[in-house]
Amino acid sequence: MTALDPLSDVLRSVRLRGSVFFHVSCRDQWAAMAPDSRELAPAVMPGAEHVIEYHLFVKGEGWVAVAGEPPLRVAAGDIVMLPHGDAHVVSSAPGLQPEVDDEWLFQMRKNDRPLPVTYRGNMVELGLLAPEEASTVIVCGFIACDLRPFNPLIAALPRLLHLRAEGVGAWVAPMLEHAASESIDARAGGAALLQRISEMVFVDGARRYLDSLPQEAQGWLGALRDRQIGRAIGLMHGDPSAHWTVEDLGRHVGMSRSTLHERFVALTHLAPMQYLTNWRMQCGARLLRESHSPVAAVALEVGYDSEAAFARAFKRATGLPPATWRRAQQKAADAPA
Repeated sequence: MTALDPLSDVLRSVRLRGSVFFHVSCRDQWAAMAPDSRELAPAVMPGAEHVIEYHLFVKGEGWVAVAGEPPLRVAAGDIVMLPHGDAHVVSSAPGLQPEVDDEWLFQMRKNDRPLPVTYRGNMVELGLLAPEEASTVIVCGFIACDLRPFNPLIAALPRLLHLRAEGVGAWVAPMLEHAASESIDARAGGAALLQRISEMVFVDGARRYLDSLPQEAQGWLGALRDRQIGRAIGLMHGDPSAHWTVEDLGRHVGMSRSTLHERFVALTHLAPMQYLTNWRMQCGARLLRESHSPVAAVALEVGYDSEAAFARAFKRATGLPPATWRRAQQKAADAPA
């Protein structure tokens, strides 16, 4: 069966999850710095392999900057995502740097609930300014995902993904504001609701970015937009256990073996069979995590004739044999947050 939507396929397999939101209100000249997601993850989403932060500017405007990139001006209603988890500065003017210690980020949760934060110039306080007092109000959200064994989407997204208000669905802003309030109230069922909101906002952002790409775009998302290479990727996603060859894929998409190989590498920086191997490892990881099937059965389901061959490939991708990796995942899932 052919996977008609590899983007959804990847999004399902990398375990998007998120349930942390908080308000930041600001006045006067202000600047806040968020550390790299590897440092921030233990505070906001313990156990997460990778954390993506995003900001909705509910009121006012500001600037978002990561090292090596020009500062990005953000208006009311805009959303900025940081798919790679870069450390970044959010400020009232370009070039401003925070003069206070932002250790509050690591202690912002009390009784497992995010606390609203106020910036009055260079002073940080817990508690939200009244709307009429704040010049800028931001809702910050976090979503986690897996990077291993294979997540081609994150590398394909820019370090700063700017979603302008005019392109953002009318449902997004009120939903994120509700999410921030829900985080503080901690009502029954709130965690499940917040997780769905985070997933929807991230998926919507990734889809809008894909739609905005020019036809000649490179990378994995560019490959999905290429009629023939996108079809080849869909075939592999649809039936990863099939004994695909480059010749087989070429026949299905109307390309010669050499042309398919060259075009595939140019777009994805992977040979077609390496891509297939990577995707099989991702499918295998999902089966190991979500089912009780023996490793040998998982190997067969993702296209390996022997458990040993699958185990070798899986260890190269994750650093652990399949059974050991499964136990580690189960232990992490059972650990208290």
